[in-house]
Amino acid sequence: MGPTTFVAMSLRPIYGHEATLHRLAGAIASSRFPQAALFVGAAGVGKQRLALWVGQGLLCEAEAGAPCGRCHDCHQVLELQHPDLHWFVPIPRPTASDPEKQVTEAEELLAEVMAERRQQPFYQRPEGMHSHALASIRSLQRKVIMKPFQGSKKVVVVGDAERLVVQQASQEAANALLKVLEEPPRDTVLLLTTSEPQALLPTIRSRLVPLRVGRVGDGVVREFILREVDPALDAEALEARTLLAEGSIGRALWASEEGDTADQAAADLLRQIERGAGGWSRAALRQTPWAARGDFSATLDALAVRLRDRLMKRTQSGQELSGLLTALRLVEQTRAEAQGNANPQLALAVLGSELERLL
Repeated sequence: MGPTTFVAMSLRPIYGHEATLHRLAGAIASSRFPQAALFVGAAGVGKQRLALWVGQGLLCEAEAGAPCGRCHDCHQVLELQHPDLHWFVPIPRPTASDPEKQVTEAEELLAEVMAERRQQPFYQRPEGMHSHALASIRSLQRKVIMKPFQGSKKVVVVGDAERLVVQQASQEAANALLKVLEEPPRDTVLLLTTSEPQALLPTIRSRLVPLRVGRVGDGVVREFILREVDPALDAEALEARTLLAEGSIGRALWASEEGDTADQAAADLLRQIERGAGGWSRAALRQTPWAARGDFSATLDALAVRLRDRLMKRTQSGQELSGLLTALRLVEQTRAEAQGNANPQLALAVLGSELERLL
């Protein structure tokens, strides 16, 4: 059997965010776009895709703000082949003992990720232990000091920038990036993205211009699912997936991977709560204390979707809503706390006790 032949794909279109794109294009066209920016928004709303769009606009030969999509530079960016666009994403921590070999290993790992994304532009969230290790930031430093290869500027995108701190015991990588941000070369634009800005060092945040990326409407999510994911999805499944996405294109993708498991966990938790007598305590005891950013958060998301569905049905039937509204707010509050240092077992125990009273 001969070698497998892959057909390179381009980055897919941006769905929604029209007002944001208009503002970004205006800033690029007027040369007012900041040299170092931080795209902030919920997980999966398209922050990295927007950063790449900005990079395309900055490198575009037309110099009109919004990328023309036709020139050589635009095509290179869309194919993730532009020599002056450098995209750093969380990767496994290099294992080589020599620091120089660690940088080489990090660059090889990044090259593998980019090769995968050329084949499949829709990607999943980085695995829990993947990070921006010091070796990756040293590679970034080298890219920054190099002269642009074919234009007047270069663009560096750092996705999931919160992984600079969260996944490393020390702040070496964050401090190394801070040195780049303090005096970036005039020909370099740095674009960081994060769903957890509080996880970044305050000294890093202070050197970045924040750009808020909001969620998109349900109609945009439905259009994305039917065009890019599953055109044959029936109406009920489409609506369920749209609700689970909560205005996030990325979550619409991830729903197929994690949604069934999370929804089942949420359904089990609701059943235990509604049986009373502290039935939820078993779920709290089973909850692993380290999963606040993974399964626990996904279960809370699915629980919120189920409560919203109940709320909608009660609204239509004219039933009393106050207890359900309070329950939904508690779930959303617990979800926010789960992104910090909250203990998932304790958080679920408190939530279960309150929901038993309310539901």
